Amino acid sequence: MHLAVAVARTDPSTRPRPGLSAIGLGPGRLTAIAAASTAVSCTLGSALALLVYLHLRGDITGMPFDGAAAELLAADRPMPLPAALTLLAVPPVTASLAAALALRLRRPVPSADDPPEDGAPGGLPWGVALLAAGLAVEIYAGRSQGEAGVFAGWALTALGLAVAGPGLTHLSGRLLQSVRPGPIRLIAGRALMTESRRIGRPLGVVCAVGSGAFAAATLSVTIGPPAVLGAVLVVACTIGTLATAALEARHARTSTTTALLALGAPPATLRTAAALRAGALLLVLTPVTWAVAALAAMPLHS
Repeated sequence: MHLAVAVARTDPSTRPRPGLSAIGLGPGRLTAIAAASTAVSCTLGSALALLVYLHLRGDITGMPFDGAAAELLAADRPMPLPAALTLLAVPPVTASLAAALALRLRRPVPSADDPPEDGAPGGLPWGVALLAAGLAVEIYAGRSQGEAGVFAGWALTALGLAVAGPGLTHLSGRLLQSVRPGPIRLIAGRALMTESRRIGRPLGVVCAVGSGAFAAATLSVTIGPPAVLGAVLVVACTIGTLATAALEARHARTSTTTALLALGAPPATLRTAAALRAGALLLVLTPVTWAVAALAAMPLHS
């Protein structure tokens, strides 16, 4: 769902432009078109996933790997119809509604003439609170040997990282501009602060996935092939969402980049600023991810 929202936000065809309202393509109609496109894409993906599942079970033959996972996927039992209907209906409806809501609440892309934004994202305190609540739930569930409670606690910590992502990204930009910064650090830090709301949430999700993977590796958790496939899917969607958000941020910086080049700034300066942005994010987010993973795994060792 997060990936579907990111793709819908990045799609240039969903952005209102002068002249489209005259032919009936205002913001509302563009949002409806984007939601319908998201629903169609998700429906096709769900149908493909169902076909692959049935093929690996051996219900559909005539292709390579017929029934390759028949034992693992319980081919001796009938396929539950509600499960198939859920796969075909819930993801498209959820993703299309989320995309429509995100587009309706989307803030206009700032231009080079707009004044810079100085208020930091307000999600950092809420993210820290969710992290603390999730760790507390994990500690309590770990003592009572409740697996459902441990999973709920980890879900809260993952949500807390996602909510805190924009604030941590904004903090990274401020750190770049601290202690007598030069022009390159100013450019890099200001870019991070401006883009914190756009790329912060996907970065927070990446941190959540990374902390979960680190905790699983620390505990030497043994997972089966379905869980491995699910983990690979989650990681792929997370990386895809982050790449899509980075592409959107790059598109939003087009006017600023053009203005800097027109003023004579060498391309190497922009590349150095990009490297500084990546370094600042790694410097701030890596310790946070490691600390959350270590704290989340600590109750499970006992």
